[in-house]
Parts: sequence; C-alpha cells; structure tokens
Amino acid sequence: MANGFIGRQAELAQLGELLELVRSGGGLGRPGRALIMRGRRRVGKSRLVEEFVERSGVPYVFFTAEGLSNGDDLRSFAQAVAESTLPEAADFAPEGLPTRWTDALNALMDLLPEDSPSIVVIDEMPYLIAQDPGFEGALQRAFDRRFSRMPVLLILIGSDLAAMEQVNSYGRPFYQRGTEMVVPPFNPAEIAERTGLGAAEAFDAFLVTGGLPLVLERWEPGATLMEFLESSLRQPTSPLLVSAERALAAEFPAEANARQVLRAIGSGERSFGHIGRAAGDLAPTSLKRSLEVLSERRIVRAEVPLSTRPSRETRYRIEDPYLRFWLYFLAGAISKVERGRGDLVLKSIRAGWTSWRGRAVEPVVREALWRLAPDLLPEDTDVVGGYWTRSNNPEIDVVGADREPVAKRVTIVGSIKWLEHKPFDHRDFAALIAHRAQLPGADEDTPLMAVARSGCSVDGVRHVGPDDLLGAWRHATR
Repeated sequence: MANGFIGRQAELAQLGELLELVRSGGGLGRPGRALIMRGRRRVGKSRLVEEFVERSGVPYVFFTAEGLSNGDDLRSFAQAVAESTLPEAADFAPEGLPTRWTDALNALMDLLPEDSPSIVVIDEMPYLIAQDPGFEGALQRAFDRRFSRMPVLLILIGSDLAAMEQVNSYGRPFYQRGTEMVVPPFNPAEIAERTGLGAAEAFDAFLVTGGLPLVLERWEPGATLMEFLESSLRQPTSPLLVSAERALAAEFPAEANARQVLRAIGSGERSFGHIGRAAGDLAPTSLKRSLEVLSERRIVRAEVPLSTRPSRETRYRIEDPYLRFWLYFLAGAISKVERGRGDLVLKSIRAGWTSWRGRAVEPVVREALWRLAPDLLPEDTDVVGGYWTRSNNPEIDVVGADREPVAKRVTIVGSIKWLEHKPFDHRDFAALIAHRAQLPGADEDTPLMAVARSGCSVDGVRHVGPDDLLGAWRHATR
C-alpha cells in the first residue's frame, strides 16, 4: 500500500467483523464490543489498529499509556480524547482534568455518539494496570454500565503477553467481557511472499528479522540476506539494530539480573548452571527468579527432553528469533556500526552464521512439523520436541510423540541438517539410527525423518525440505 502498510488481512477482517456487530446492534440491546489484543513488542499491533481505525471511517480516540505515573497517564488520556475525531471532543472533562479513571471513562462516554458507531483504543494497557490497581475495576464498571450498551468498539492493546492473558482470566474484573486476538510476527511463508525469497532463504530471513514488520520494511524485494544485513549495518539507527534494545528497555527498565540472564542465554548457554556462570556467577535463587520472570513474559522458554522417561535436563532458549539473532551477533557490536565499521560486524556474522543457524532453526522446524502433523507425521503425533542427555550423547533434533512432557508413545525420530550443498547422506542416516536406539520409547520400527535444506540421498527415511516446511503457514493468510 502507499502508506507502507503490508499484510494483516486476517486481523483486519476480524476487526471489521467486530465493528460490523457494533454497527448492526449486536442483539439484546448491547451493541458494544471489547477486543483484548496482545502480541510481542514491535510486532505491529498499534500500527495494525491505526490502519484499521483510519480505514473504518468512524470517529475514534486512540490513547497510548506511557507508564510514567497515574496522573501523567490521566492527563495524556484527556489530551488524546480532546485531539480525537469524536464529534464533541473539545468538550471533554469541562470541569477540569479527571483525577480518577472512573471519572475519565465516564466523561469519555458522555462524548460518544449514541446512534452511530465509534472506536476507543487503549494502547499499552498493562502500564495502567501496574500504576493503578483500580483501573481494571473502573474499566469493567464502565463497560458493563455504558460501553456495552452503546455502539462502541473498545480495543485494549498490550505487549506484556502474560499481563494481557490475565485481563480476561477467571477472577479478574474484565473476565469474559472481551474477544481475544493475538497478533503474531509475519511467518516464513509471508516473508517469502513479501521479499521474493525462496523457501530456504525465507527461513533465513525469519531467523534474522523474527518476522517483525518494522525490520522487514527495510528488506528490498529480491535482496539476499547478506545484502540486507550489509545495508542495515551501515545505519546505527536501522530497525535491525535498535528494535531489540528499545524493546528490552521497555520490558526490563530496572531488572538488571533478568537482562544479564537473557544475554547469557542469547550467547548460547542453555543449562541452568552454565547460564548462571555466564551471567556473572548469579546465586541460584537470583537466577531462578530471573528465569521465572523471563518465562512469564514469554521471552525465554524452558524445555525438557521428550521421551517416555521423565527428565530434569531442562534447557532454556530465547523465544523470539530476532532477539536470539540480535543477542548473539549484534548486542555487543553496535558501537562498531556507530564508528562506521559495520563491515566488521558483517564479517563476524558471515563467520558464525552457519553454525548459529543450525541450532537456531531447530525450534522453527519443530513448530512447522507440529503444524503439519496431520499430513507429514504419523497418526497421534500431538507434540514435537527434541531429546538430549546431560552429555549430549545422544542429542536428537526431532521427536514426535502423543503427549508431553512424558510421552506414552514416540511416533517418529528425526534429524535436522540445514546446510547448503550438503544433503542428508548415509553417514547422517547411520547416526540417526544409532540415536533412535538410545531414545526411551523408540525402537527399530519407529519411523525416521530427515529435515534437510539441501535434499536427501538415502532411502529408508522420510525427507522433508524447506518447501514442505513453508506449507505449514501457506494456508494462513493475513
């Protein structure tokens, strides 16, 4: 589009359907609707809603909380309403600025049209919840008493995934009052469509950008990965360089330990002990708490080996591919770009790319296989994970099973070989057979799978390539 907005057709359609319910009356005299939208920072939630409200043609107010203080947010809210496209916006709070959210919301509702639809957007809602424990109750009362009885679409947005999930949970004031929407990053199939890259190259692009729209906007159609990196590393303010730091600053403004732990995991450490040492010899209690914080915020994921035998060999990884790339290659290199030596950073990426990519692609491949389970994997494969021991002997890339964390039945065992010009061969096949023999729950009849970027040169194993994996997302259009 002319304004640079790309994709998100499914999300725009869902928003349009909710607005149509508001427009048509909704039934039972309650046309008002609420949407609770969540997604990772920088994934384009606010941009999506801005595009929607501008296309809608109805009056709206768009307020973004800053989390400075309750008083500051109330003043910002009053200013946002006064500057909105509501017909009587200039009359907001005629007796002075509101000092409570109950008063602010009541004053807003006095301005909303009663015979035509309007939209109210509250962005970064978790800041308001953190600043004022009474905010959720005030919002619930406003919605029950007036918002729901008026032709209003209320859109609540937040980047703190755990906090936004809790908003609609049992026991909270707003429970069952809103429809939920998760805004994901662009997936590998969408990246392939927008960049013109082949399947394998689209996965590379996903590992670097994480599917973040702001980063992908700088990817010129037809450009290779290294061309994109070279261009981005010429500019100290490029989205590839600054997006992660800004997101972390917003997520952990005063939690130094959590950021240290995150950097340790991003550097490649995966076990509890190794992470603690790399994070500055953190005490186990401090490390445990930091890992809990990172897991609660869906930034780090804790995983255990998948087999028919219980295991305590927990490992940790960064959930977001872009953040994983940034922490490993860019976090300590920004000063070089600022000195005009992005070429040195690119040289370092080239040197470590193949090794880093081989591990970074594993969770993406496993997600793709899980999505394709009905088509590519044996019946009753409900989970896809990996298996390892403390010594990494064996370490198995793909394990399909009927359940987790302890399976009743292993359905398939696989290897991921993600190299250019090097197919899965007889040596890889022999290693996979040997590893299968060491996997609890697998036997000689358990099917084998080779997920290979450059093909497979042996029989007796099911081959899955990049084009097959891309099919996991091709059916999802946005």
